[in-house]
Amino acid sequence: MQALVFEIRLNSLYSIRLPFTWQSSLIYPVLPPSSVIGLAANALQRYKNNKHPLEYLKELQERIEWAGSRLLFPCVIKSYTTSAITKWKIPLGGKSTNALGREFAYSRGMQLLIIYKDEELIKETALALKTSPITAGDSESPVFINDGPYIKKVKKYNVNKEETVVTNFPFPFEPQKLEIIEGRGLVFLFHEKCLKIKNFPLRTYVCPLAMGSKNIICPETVKLKFKQEATIFEVEEAGKIVFFPASTEESSCPSIKKKGGGKKKR
Repeated sequence: MQALVFEIRLNSLYSIRLPFTWQSSLIYPVLPPSSVIGLAANALQRYKNNKHPLEYLKELQERIEWAGSRLLFPCVIKSYTTSAITKWKIPLGGKSTNALGREFAYSRGMQLLIIYKDEELIKETALALKTSPITAGDSESPVFINDGPYIKKVKKYNVNKEETVVTNFPFPFEPQKLEIIEGRGLVFLFHEKCLKIKNFPLRTYVCPLAMGSKNIICPETVKLKFKQEATIFEVEEAGKIVFFPASTEESSCPSIKKKGGGKKKR
């Protein structure tokens, strides 16, 4: 198993919006897993450009075991009010705009890490990232590679109950499976994949980050103690990733029966 490790430098402000916020758009300080996968797939599509973009996304997503990012420097978040056009034709005196709040962030750099299940696409993706323009999750946030990408070896092993691990990468929020005994973190809801297959859930993650004064977020390192067996990916010269597979069970909604309207059988 191998991983692609690289550092990105953000050219300007970036705004990777939480998918469930609209009127007051909140943002992620780091790239969620879905954005990291999308960034790599977009670079691969621009590099090869011989099939539909979604085909590259599907091909890459199937071969990725884990993807994520972490801050290398403090991140500053500011909120701005923008005006969005909601109607192009209105009666005299009518309202055609709506005030929307949106957050923007800036950080000098992040480290991105992608763990591949096999070695089929890792070299092509590395070359694509070196030669193609990339954006941080959307078309409005251009970035460039500051260091790398490097192909690193990954050691996969299990840890037992009561064992501890130190990490600075996001990990699933599973209180029944682990606890933080040192360090601090911020909780976010992430999409782990880009393409919807059976369901498309948001999963709760803890990012090793600390909120400082004046909306400045600083990178942290946390020490975890496990309450049950867990899987660890140890990436050469990058750190350790805590991995709990997401549940594959689809959420079911109870059927709603209409009252009345039907004839009773005698």
